[in-house]
Amino acid sequence: MGRMEKRKGAAGEREAAREISRVFNVEARRGVQFAGGPDSPDVVADLPGVHFEVKRTERLSLWAAVDQAVGDAGEKTPVVLHRPNRRPWIAIVRLDDLPELAKRIEGVRGA
Repeated sequence: MGRMEKRKGAAGEREAAREISRVFNVEARRGVQFAGGPDSPDVVADLPGVHFEVKRTERLSLWAAVDQAVGDAGEKTPVVLHRPNRRPWIAIVRLDDLPELAKRIEGVRGA
């Protein structure tokens, strides 16, 4: 990955964190800023049990992104956030994971 792609990825992670904060009314930040390692999640949010994989790219390899999110999520619910240029962010969740994601979001809203 080149320097420009890393900068775009980091900027995308910061942007996604701001959007997660706005949409869910929780604290969110770029994971590598605080955890420091390359294995850090893209975004750390006060949504317990949710793992965000951020893809800020024009061409998304959907299943590669989902597989990466699932592989990195462990016991958490994997969510891929994607945004190409001049388009809004979208969230990609496996249908079978949707009920668990809804419970986790509701748990934060109910708190």
